[in-house]
Amino acid sequence: MTAIIKTFAASESGAVTVDWVVLTAALVGLGLAVISVVSQGLEDLTNDIANELTNIDPSAQPFGPNATTPTPSP
Repeated sequence: MTAIIKTFAASESGAVTVDWVVLTAALVGLGLAVISVVSQGLEDLTNDIANELTNIDPSAQPFGPNATTPTPSP
């Protein structure tokens, strides 16, 4: 019985597991931080695009607000 306890105490596999758990938790935390930063910018961009599409009049500007109207060829 003492041999089993000595083997368990000398085993380092638990320490490696703790290292992996800490590294995984750090990666998850970093991922959540990146998502929170990117999601706000993406939401702003989506709202800007929606506003532009809502405000454009396709009959007045069929090729966009900055496009020049093509002239017919003679």
